[in-house]
Amino acid sequence: MATQCLFSFTPLLMLLFLFLAFTSFGCSRAADEVTADVVVEGVVYCQSCDHYGSWSLTGASPLPSAKVGVACKDYKGRVSYYKAFSTDQHGYFYAQIKGFKMNHYYLDHPLQACKVHLLSSSHPTCNLMSNVNRGIDGAPLRYERKRLYGETYEAVVYAAGPLAFRPNNCPVKNKE
Repeated sequence: MATQCLFSFTPLLMLLFLFLAFTSFGCSRAADEVTADVVVEGVVYCQSCDHYGSWSLTGASPLPSAKVGVACKDYKGRVSYYKAFSTDQHGYFYAQIKGFKMNHYYLDHPLQACKVHLLSSSHPTCNLMSNVNRGIDGAPLRYERKRLYGETYEAVVYAAGPLAFRPNNCPVKNKE
């Protein structure tokens, strides 16, 4: 009788086992499908003539339609990623670095590998590059503990800058 009772529960136990196995497999598979992107954000300004020659952005105004380039190099110094991005009407850029790959976890990390460069300004009288926050040399990225989450999306957001162009015709300052 006990053997007969055991055989009647065996199919139920098998079904329960299969259900649990497939349920846990589905959960781990969904977690594997979450993609993490690298994003760089910042603002580009037009520096005021009062602060020409300094890194001060006091009195600066946001520069719409400016172009910046994001360049990443691998640990051997080779360019592994490059793309240009435009600022919005508030001078803000949001550069989603699609296709960025790290071959070496520490040496190819975006904080060490990527820099943001000024490329061009659409403003006719504010179009000379300045090296405010290393906009000409390449502004390093900062991690400010900012992440964006979605069901199947995660983005790690780094900041660069602020960067600035300067006016091409600033009046000469009189030294008194």
